[in-house]
Amino acid sequence: MEIRELRVFTAVAEEGSLSAAARRLHVSQSALSQTISSLERQLGVQLLRRGSTGVTPTAAGQILLGEARALIAQHDRAAAAVSGRDGGAPGVLRLGVPLELPAALLPGVLARLSATCPSTRVEVRHASSAAQFAALRKGELEVALVRDRSPDPAYDAVLAVEEAMGVILAGARAGEPAGPAGVRLHELSGLRWIGFPRSDTPAWHDQVTATLRGHGISVDHQPQPGESPVIPEVKLAAVAAGRAFALAPDGWSQPLPDGLSWHPLIGDPIVRRTWAAWPADSRRRDIAALIAALDITTR
Repeated sequence: MEIRELRVFTAVAEEGSLSAAARRLHVSQSALSQTISSLERQLGVQLLRRGSTGVTPTAAGQILLGEARALIAQHDRAAAAVSGRDGGAPGVLRLGVPLELPAALLPGVLARLSATCPSTRVEVRHASSAAQFAALRKGELEVALVRDRSPDPAYDAVLAVEEAMGVILAGARAGEPAGPAGVRLHELSGLRWIGFPRSDTPAWHDQVTATLRGHGISVDHQPQPGESPVIPEVKLAAVAAGRAFALAPDGWSQPLPDGLSWHPLIGDPIVRRTWAAWPADSRRRDIAALIAALDITTR
């Protein structure tokens, strides 16, 4: 049995319903149900009695509830003693997030974190990679999701998500370079890339522009430092006007208006990686739990 499973069982038993426990832990009812079923299979006994008014612990469930509360308290005291944090006080974990991130990534990660560290409150702050690194250095963020992996040994990093980039084209242009398998990057050489300021994410910007130049695509007219980020609506409007293309992963969260279409790039020449970065000397258990949840999601 894992502490996470015991936290789930305790929440369901104390709340008396899956829906109330799901709200308390910020996870789905189906996830709670699967965890309870797994516990019952491991122990070979029924732990909860389901009824029309909710759930109540069986005799075996009452025994486990008492033991689980004691184990959770002992676990939290040990973690607090090692990390130097007051395990009884809610913590705030400030998480930096880039402008574009797969829609399904954060909810699953935060649900796992909540099940492991229910007293931690996550504050999500959207910012460019450069702004996040600056905030990390000032102690204004605990974890940053960034597109550039820092070589600074003061920060640890783990790969959070990897996305093969495709292209968004206007309908009038899509039929020309696009084939059944997708688009070859060099076939876009007559179009302008709708990019982003290099100051936002220098290493990622350099990687993209070097790849585009290597395929004969001009990148001379790009946003300058200090300019506002290119929001999705502006990016799509520029593509719709013609003679331009935008990079985007498959399943991009922004709906495409009529006349625009997404196509894969043959050979995946451009892959966007998002890294989770945090201070290497951190001993916070909730940061470790967040990184573990990201690592599970990436596999």
